[in-house]
Amino acid sequence: MIDVSSRNSPQAILGKAKVKVALLLFVTVVAVCATTALSGRAAFIYGNPNQQIHFPAAGSEEHGLSQKAAEIARIFGVPITNSMLVSWIVAVVLIVFAQFATRNMKRVPDGAQNFLEWLVGGLYNFIQGILGPHLTERTFWFFATVFIFILSANWAGLIPGVGSVGWGHQTPHGFKIEQPLFRGANADVNMTLAMSLVFFAGWIVWALREVGPSGFVKELFGPKGDSTGVLKMLMIVVFFAAGCLEIVSILFRPVSLTFRLYGNIFAGENMLETMARLSPHFGWLLQIPFYFLELLMGLVQALVFTLLTAVFTLLICQHEEGPAPAHG
Repeated sequence: MIDVSSRNSPQAILGKAKVKVALLLFVTVVAVCATTALSGRAAFIYGNPNQQIHFPAAGSEEHGLSQKAAEIARIFGVPITNSMLVSWIVAVVLIVFAQFATRNMKRVPDGAQNFLEWLVGGLYNFIQGILGPHLTERTFWFFATVFIFILSANWAGLIPGVGSVGWGHQTPHGFKIEQPLFRGANADVNMTLAMSLVFFAGWIVWALREVGPSGFVKELFGPKGDSTGVLKMLMIVVFFAAGCLEIVSILFRPVSLTFRLYGNIFAGENMLETMARLSPHFGWLLQIPFYFLELLMGLVQALVFTLLTAVFTLLICQHEEGPAPAHG
């Protein structure tokens, strides 16, 4: 039986994280809209702002998915793409499921509550093994939401109809989709960039809360270890140079997080489409083994994104004194 009075019980964790999770999903959606609008504006600087996105026609040299998500509507001047539509659907489904599972909390969970508590409890123990109890209590809501959202979005992109339902025309080889209604959320670089930028903002806030502005600067530029005299002056110069390199590394972290997730998911969807093109009549059969591979890849990429962001947080938030939080 689960002790609901425990601070670290799945039920207590769910109760504390619900509002923050919904807020994070909302902020991510807003960030996606902003990055999509900015990228669309930049793409049309030297062209007609009213031009439409055209997918390659049948028989053209270009095959596979377009690198840019298709615009399907505009709301108050903000472009709405097919990948944004999928991300909204996934976010709404997750929020509705969480509300349904936690509507009538029981001491002995069953059904949806049991599954959600198993998932949240497992993730909490996993993240706590990396960050330690203190950091996990402050940041778990973010890492759990990111993992569940990325995993759900990756698997939602494999549902039949995503990428194969939309507007097109009839060809001698069948119906050609020119503008899909749905596209995998993480197969759009704007989605992965938005999540990376949201993490980067949270990373700065957590670092300042844990070590303070002076500790933040000391962690980056301060000399490590005990030394005196000339050796200490040399170490100050060395660690200052290393801190400058670390600043460059920190600034590139959102870029690496963005393109790692986007590249793997986009490549996987292109692979599935290529398998379908190899045989017009039996393409669905060729895709089956690769669907299982993409199910595994979706899980791996969600884990990689969560692990990297957790490690980046640990590196800046851990205190030099005492044992590392990961072993506390």
